[in-house]
Amino acid sequence: MINLVLIHGWGCDSLTWQPILESLQSFATITLIDLPGFGASPVLPEFSLAAVLDKIAAQLPQDAVVMGWSLGGMLAVQLAARFPERVRAVITLAANLKFVAAPDYPAAMPAEINRQFNQSFEQDPQATLKLFCGLLAQGDAEERNLLKQLRRNDTGSVTDNWLQALQLLTELDNRVTFAQLTQPGLHLLAEKDALVPVAAAELMAQINPQQEIQILGNTAHALHWSKPHVVIDAIARFAKEKILSVAELDATSLNETPLDKKKVARSFSRAAATYDSVAQLQRDIGAQLFTQLPDGLPAQSVVVDLGSGTGFFTRQLAVKYPESQLVGLDIAEGMLHYAAQQQKEIAWMCSDAELLPLADNSVDLIFSSLAIQWCNNLPQLMAELARVLKPDGQLHIATLGPHTLHELKSAWEQVDDYVHVNRFQSQKNIISAVKSVRMAVADAQQENRILYYDRLSELTRELKSLGAHNINSGKPEGLTGRSRLLAFKKAYEAFRTEQGLSATYDVIYLTANKEAAHKHHG
Repeated sequence: MINLVLIHGWGCDSLTWQPILESLQSFATITLIDLPGFGASPVLPEFSLAAVLDKIAAQLPQDAVVMGWSLGGMLAVQLAARFPERVRAVITLAANLKFVAAPDYPAAMPAEINRQFNQSFEQDPQATLKLFCGLLAQGDAEERNLLKQLRRNDTGSVTDNWLQALQLLTELDNRVTFAQLTQPGLHLLAEKDALVPVAAAELMAQINPQQEIQILGNTAHALHWSKPHVVIDAIARFAKEKILSVAELDATSLNETPLDKKKVARSFSRAAATYDSVAQLQRDIGAQLFTQLPDGLPAQSVVVDLGSGTGFFTRQLAVKYPESQLVGLDIAEGMLHYAAQQQKEIAWMCSDAELLPLADNSVDLIFSSLAIQWCNNLPQLMAELARVLKPDGQLHIATLGPHTLHELKSAWEQVDDYVHVNRFQSQKNIISAVKSVRMAVADAQQENRILYYDRLSELTRELKSLGAHNINSGKPEGLTGRSRLLAFKKAYEAFRTEQGLSATYDVIYLTANKEAAHKHHG
C-alpha cells in the first residue's frame, strides 16, 4: 500500500475525490486534505504559500505520495520540493506550472481574464462559482452530464481564504521548482481544458524531461470526474512502474487494476438466470474443491459459501453437512434472489467479502469457489476471513490466476491499449496474504483448464452469460468499433488448434487453517 495524500483544487474541498476514492483505497492508504478555509478546515489568518504548505506538511504521513488537482497539484509540487525527505512522489491532475500567462509562458490563462474572474468572485461569490462550475466541464466530450454531476457536488461555505487562495493561484510560479524536482512525477492534463491549456504539456516536458506527462483526450478540467477509470489506471500503472519496490508490489493489490464492485454486482445479478446453463467449467472447478473438504463437522458448525452465486454448491454443502448452519453470501442481489427461490432454508446474505456481516470467531468452515478473484484488496479480504473464522477454522478456496484467458488478453493487446481482460492475483500473492493474517497454508495447487470453441463469439457470449465479462477499471467505455473487432478476431485466430480456439483458465486451489491462539508466535 502507498500513503497517498489528496489535495483538492480551488472552489471545492476533499469531497471532490469521491469519483475515484473507492478505487484508490484498493491500493493506497488515503489522507484527505482540506485546504485552510475550505471544507472542514479552519480559516488561516495569513493565507501565504509558506503557511499553507506548513499546514499540509503537518498532516503528511511517512513516505507520502502527494497528489493534487489544479491548485492542489501546484501545491503538491511545492511540497515535494520543500520536503523532499517526506514526499516520495508527486502526481498532479490538470495543474499548470503557472496558472496565469506571462510573455515567457503563454500556455496559461490570459492575465486579463484571470483579473476579471477574481474581481467577479470578490463582488458576487455565488454567481462566480456557478460560472466556475461551467468552466470545469467546458469542452468535455460529456459536458452536459459532467456539469450535472459537478453541480450536485456541494462546494461548502465560502470564507475569506477563498479570495486569498485565488490570489495565491494568480501569483504561483512553479517553473523553477518543477525544473528541480527529483522525485518521480506523473502529471495528467486534459485535452479540452478551459482553464489549463493543453499546450502546457509541451512546456512542462521541456522544463523537466524526467517527469511523466500524459494528456487525456476529450476531457475537461475536472478530469477525475469525467474519466475516473482512466485516471485510476494511470495512477496504478505509475505507482507500479515508478514508486513501489518489488517487495512492496508483492504485498499490495496494486499489481491488479482495481475492479468496480458495483459493476461486479450488477453484472452477476443480470446473469443469474443464464449462469447455470453455461457454467460447466465453474461446476468442474467447484467439484474439485469439494473433494478437498473434510468428511464431517461437529453438529451446529457454521459453514459459509463465500460467493455463493446461484447456490449450486451451497445446496451441496447443506447435504454434506446436514447438522450445520449454512450461510450463502454473495455481492450480487440478483444471484441471491435466484438462489433463495431454489432453497429457502439456507441463510442468504448480500455482502462484500471484504466487509463481512459476521461476528468474530463465528465460522467453522469457509468454502469459496471462483469468487475471491472479484475482490480488490487481498490483504483486507484475508484479514476479514481470518477474523470470522474460529481458531482452527478451515478455509477452502478455488480462484483464478493471472494466466487466465491469456489468449483473449494477447489478441486485444494487438488492437489497443485498453484493459479488456479481468486481471487476477498470483498464487504467490494469495499465499503471502493468507500467511500475513496468521493462517497456515495446508495445501496449494495450480492447474490450467483449457476450453475450446469453434467460433470466438461462443466464448464471448459465454463470458457474458456468466457475468464474467470485462468489469475492470480502465476498460474501454462505449461501443467497440467494427474495425477493431475484426482486428481482434483476426489476432485471436493465432490460438486456433485442431480442437478449436483455446481459452485457458489458470486455476488456483488453496486450503488453510486459522491458527489457534496457543499456536501464535511472537
